[in-house]
Amino acid sequence: MAALRGLFDIFANNLMPILLLSAAGYLLGKFFPVDAPSVGRVTFYVLSPILVFNLLTQSQLVLGKIVTMLLFGASCIAIMAAAAYLVGRLMNVPKEALVAIVLTSAFGNSGNYGLPLVSFAFGQEALTYAGIYFVASSLMLNTLGVIIASLGRLSVKDALLAFLKVPAVYAIFLALLIVRLGWTLPVPLERAVSLAAGGAVPMMILLLGLELQRARWDHNHLGVVIVSVFLRLIAAPLTALGLSLPFDLNTTARQAGVTESGVPTAVMTIVLASEYKLDTSQVTAVVFLSTILSPLTLTPLLFLLGR
Repeated sequence: MAALRGLFDIFANNLMPILLLSAAGYLLGKFFPVDAPSVGRVTFYVLSPILVFNLLTQSQLVLGKIVTMLLFGASCIAIMAAAAYLVGRLMNVPKEALVAIVLTSAFGNSGNYGLPLVSFAFGQEALTYAGIYFVASSLMLNTLGVIIASLGRLSVKDALLAFLKVPAVYAIFLALLIVRLGWTLPVPLERAVSLAAGGAVPMMILLLGLELQRARWDHNHLGVVIVSVFLRLIAAPLTALGLSLPFDLNTTARQAGVTESGVPTAVMTIVLASEYKLDTSQVTAVVFLSTILSPLTLTPLLFLLGR
C-alpha cells in the first residue's frame, strides 16, 4: 500500500500538473483560432534559449559536467536511432515507415514535457542538467533528425546550416562564456532574462496541448506504432540508465537524463514528417499514443529514480 501511495503521489504532484495545463492548451486550440506554429516559433526562438541561458548562468556546474551531459544526451539519441533502424529492418517495413520508426523512437519531447517534469520531480539542479539534455536533443533533432527525415537527400552543407539555425546553440555558448569570464548581467537584462525564463516552461506545456489538438489519430500501421511507442517509453529510458554508468553521472544528472530519455515522442517529429513529405499519420499516431501512455511508464520511473 505504501508503494502504491508513493506512485499515486508522484503521478499527482509531477505528471498531473503537466497534463492539466496541456489539456488547457488542447481546449484553447479546439475552441479558439490560436496560431500554434507562431506560438511554437516564439518558444523555440526566444523562450527556450533564454531558459537554457538562465539555467546555465545560474548554475554551479563546471564545464566538464556540461560537456558530459551534452555527450550523454547525444549518445542516448544516436543509440535509439540505430536500435530503431535495426528493428525496422528486421520487421521489413517500407522505407518511409522505417524513417518514421527511427524519428519517433529516437526523439522525445524533452522540452515541452521533460523540462517541467524534471523540475517538479527533482528540483532546480536537476532542471539545469535537463536543460543541457534539451540542448543536445535540439541539436540532434535539427541535424540528425533532419537528415533522417529527408531520406538521405540533404547535403552536408544543409545539415550544418540547420545546426546553425538552432538558437539554443548560441545561448549555451554565450552562457559558458559569461560563466568562464565571471561576468554578471546588468540588473535590467538579468530581470528580463529571469522573466522570460519563468514563462518558458508553462508556454512549452501549453504548446504541447496546442500541437496535440492539431494532430490527427490514424489507426493504420498499428503494429509499427506499438513498436515505436515501446522503444520510446521503455527501451529509451533503460538505454539511458545503462549509459549513465560509463558516463559516470552523479545522482542528480542521472535523474534528469534518464527522465528526459523516457518522455513521449517529440511533437516536432510531426513537423519534420510533414516538411519532408512522409506519412504523417504514422508519426502522429505515435505522438498521441506515447503521450497518452507516458504516465504509466514515467510514474514508476520517477519512483525508482527518486529512491
